[in-house]
Amino acid sequence: MNSQNPAINKLKWANRQRLQYIEMMAFYTGVITRSDVARTFGLSDAAATKDLTLYNQLAPANLIYKHSVFGFVPGEHFEAVIADLNPETALPMIANNLTMVGGAEPRHLVYDIPVESLPLPTRLPDKEILAQIIRATRHHKKLQINYLSLSDRHDDDGQAESERIIEPHSLINTGIRWHVRAYNEQTFDFRDFVLSRIQNARVLEQDAESSAEFDDAWTEIVTVQLMPHPKLSERKQKSLLMDYAAKEGIIELDVRGSLLAYLLQRLSVDTSADFSMNPNAYQLVIVNREEIEPFAEWIF
Repeated sequence: MNSQNPAINKLKWANRQRLQYIEMMAFYTGVITRSDVARTFGLSDAAATKDLTLYNQLAPANLIYKHSVFGFVPGEHFEAVIADLNPETALPMIANNLTMVGGAEPRHLVYDIPVESLPLPTRLPDKEILAQIIRATRHHKKLQINYLSLSDRHDDDGQAESERIIEPHSLINTGIRWHVRAYNEQTFDFRDFVLSRIQNARVLEQDAESSAEFDDAWTEIVTVQLMPHPKLSERKQKSLLMDYAAKEGIIELDVRGSLLAYLLQRLSVDTSADFSMNPNAYQLVIVNREEIEPFAEWIF
């Protein structure tokens, strides 16, 4: 991001947010239209046009008007001038449906609430790769990727990289890492691909032939029933029931079938049949195991 332009530094807060949105939409989705700006910020078409004009004045080479989409697409030498386009910033914004990045002051807090997070290792792809993934997802296109798998046929290093054609329909944040849910033409099924293992990505011209509605494990909503580990003390069990707002001793959560295993992993649930895992580390157990096991076989 290059924000050395004096005109950018003089922008009012509201203008800065709208221009950051324009820049992020253009880069990550591949197109920004007047209606996008108007709808997101509740503006008239004229006001939205004014914002796009201002952005083009500040970064003349970044956007190119494309009549076929009635909007602007990134130029060949696109360079961020106002928004932070790093995946660490962009993905949480997309997940939380946010339009704001940063603030007028270096340490400005939008809600005036300091937030700290664990210093976990970065498990994200390069922003250019992420942009291709998001563009293919949003515009329902086929995506060619080079993927480093840990489960396919392995080479001497225990890993295998292969070229694949996928049709992505959704991003997934497990709280541990990011995936893209996609139809895999190689295996003729829907799978999750870890974003950080995608080495290269290129949006193809061909439209995707699949969509989320054909992904049975994705569309199926599963109810998982949990309870405190029976080997915990009665006091700890009561605390957990209160912690998870349990009803009649049962914690019920609705989740997409394809995301069930991630949920159990995230909540550190004892998935053994005889509750043999350490109750202090795995404080919850499954009540309706037989009912949900088909949706998350790998974690059992």
